[in-house]
Amino acid sequence: MIFLAWTTLTAHAVIDRKALVMRNNPVITSVDTLASLSVGNGAFAFTTDITGLQTFPEYYKNGVPLGTQSEWGWHSFDNTDELRIEESYQKFNFGHGHRELYATEFKTPGRARDAANYFRQNPHRLHLGCIGLEIDGLKPSDIKNPRQTLDMWNGVIGSRFKVNGSRFTVSTVCHPERDLIASRIITNHKGQRSEVKGQRLSINLRFPYPTGGHSDDACDWQSNDKHQATLVSATDHSAVLKHTIGKTKYYVVLNWEEEAQLKEKSKNYWVLAAEGNQLTFSCEFLENEELRMKNEEFATADLFNLHSSLSSKHWQQFWTEGAAVDFSHCKDQRAKELERRVVLSLWLLAIQCAGSTPPQETGLTYNSWFGKFHLEMIWWHQAWLPLWNHAAMLDRTLRWYESVEPIAREIAMRQGFKGVRWMKMTDRSGEEAPSKVGSFLIWQQPHLIYLAELLYRSAQNSDIRHQTSDILERYGRLIDETATFMADFATYDKEHDRYVLKGMIPAQETLKAAETYNSPFELAYWHFALQLAQQWRERRGLERVALWDDIISKLSPLAKDSENRYLAAESNPETYSDLRLISDHPAVLGAVGIFPMSRLIDPQVMKHTQEWIWNNWNWDHTWGWDYPMVAMNAARLGVPEEAVCALLMGKRTNTYLPNGHNYQDGRLRCYLPGNGGLLTAIAMMCAGWDGCTETNPGFPKNGLWDVRWEELNPMP
Repeated sequence: MIFLAWTTLTAHAVIDRKALVMRNNPVITSVDTLASLSVGNGAFAFTTDITGLQTFPEYYKNGVPLGTQSEWGWHSFDNTDELRIEESYQKFNFGHGHRELYATEFKTPGRARDAANYFRQNPHRLHLGCIGLEIDGLKPSDIKNPRQTLDMWNGVIGSRFKVNGSRFTVSTVCHPERDLIASRIITNHKGQRSEVKGQRLSINLRFPYPTGGHSDDACDWQSNDKHQATLVSATDHSAVLKHTIGKTKYYVVLNWEEEAQLKEKSKNYWVLAAEGNQLTFSCEFLENEELRMKNEEFATADLFNLHSSLSSKHWQQFWTEGAAVDFSHCKDQRAKELERRVVLSLWLLAIQCAGSTPPQETGLTYNSWFGKFHLEMIWWHQAWLPLWNHAAMLDRTLRWYESVEPIAREIAMRQGFKGVRWMKMTDRSGEEAPSKVGSFLIWQQPHLIYLAELLYRSAQNSDIRHQTSDILERYGRLIDETATFMADFATYDKEHDRYVLKGMIPAQETLKAAETYNSPFELAYWHFALQLAQQWRERRGLERVALWDDIISKLSPLAKDSENRYLAAESNPETYSDLRLISDHPAVLGAVGIFPMSRLIDPQVMKHTQEWIWNNWNWDHTWGWDYPMVAMNAARLGVPEEAVCALLMGKRTNTYLPNGHNYQDGRLRCYLPGNGGLLTAIAMMCAGWDGCTETNPGFPKNGLWDVRWEELNPMP
């Protein structure tokens, strides 16, 4: 039985939250393409270079790119061949008693491959437009004596630098609820002339054409003839532009405070030039005409102060109302870096991964997998939110599941299953994107149940207890339908009187769908989530489902080898002699770490497995969320020193850049599931889990880890 009571805890004295945040503000003093800083509101983000704007998008494209992205900003190239998604479907027989149709990738030329490629690439996410300083011939090397600070307490990026002897001060903020940034630029203080090489203080607004690339900045600057940014209307202090890319249209509303003129420099390239030493402006991106008409009028007086005040209020509320963890009293030298990673991760996830749709793995910074999101990553992106007392931000995203339920039901029916199936790689529509791997993953399926449970538990706090009935009503039916698919997917093995999981690629993606059965992470997740689904039925006054109870009691235990080590799957007895199988995610450790211990698992065998993996795994071929997963496993197994070491392991994929981004490789220069996993692990290592009576169970009791925290909630 899973323990239900969930109370908010506090360890030690009150934390000075402003001091905690401010001492971890990033300070950038060079033109570093991996140190880009961003502002945002969870559904919209704007990433800047060293100038505090987006002056050098081409230079930063292979670092952390200068994205302007919103959750609504999607585009599809024309489907000139009238391809249909059904043409990408391929039949499989995985032993479930019926054929299963999956959208896959094809090697052989033809319409099937063309359809798979088209619907994998489309829709893709848009870069909405670059806003930068306009100085003829300006190069990154012309930026002298830069000092840039992200003030996370107030949500402001402040930049100071010189260009050819002229001083610049740039401040940039994002509106907390609108897709709008505001900036104030001051140059040549103390009454000096406002020109650089005879030019007036100016900004540019440049519109790129989408690339449709797998992983890039989504900026094609060589295709100006394929799109058009036109002026819709203008006044002395405002203008409305419309950007048209084929059938896609959106609007940009500019407002400015001082005397300035807006002119078209070239196609898709507009310049706003000021009359004096200061230029204060806002720029809002709007999805459609209705929103444009609603938001066009905007007071230009005191423009920056208005938006910066809203930003400050929003972020101070975020930092003070949620949880906080203070490592400043720790004597271990690693604590300072751990605190930096935690605070910056809170910022990055709050500005990029808290909208009304699931986030992509690179958030709203740049495109990965064509800008699509991966539903198996939503747990890593957002499980931390209710654990850190920001449950409303998770609720905002989870409502997306209800909107795409009809598509999820069609997918399950097409594959011959009951209930709803949530696919791995998708977009706002919820449709399955063709993939040779993603279409066969299943561990995204129970995420809705787990995350909804975290929401329900958060509502047990006295101040929002009345919301529990609303949460049960909102997500109860979706949980039933999700669990119905899970039960139908499990196959009864009559000979051994057990249920098996087969016909899937596990979380450890080095295994094949046609050959794999009973992978440990998926077994543990099915067992845990079906128990939760039954509890949700009882909370709603419904009877338990007999089939679910049968699966819970007869689901296969984790398979092990003769050396008492859990296998990558029961179908892979050669796990520890195959380099392919000791690479990628060590997902077996998630079976105890992400989930509580269950009857499927022997604690001693898991501990032995964890020790072998720690010493022998191919750590150079892992991902950012693997380290917090290992840490959570170590914490539950009572090895806190290894939990800390896992979070700070010196591997490329566990690198955290000066801006806080979890760096993976040259393709994924930021990887937000790693940041989210870190926050989830820290919550667990501090506040523990159901049945844990120890404070800070994930930290060594050696006198070096005086970790102080407030408002964290324990994991199941």
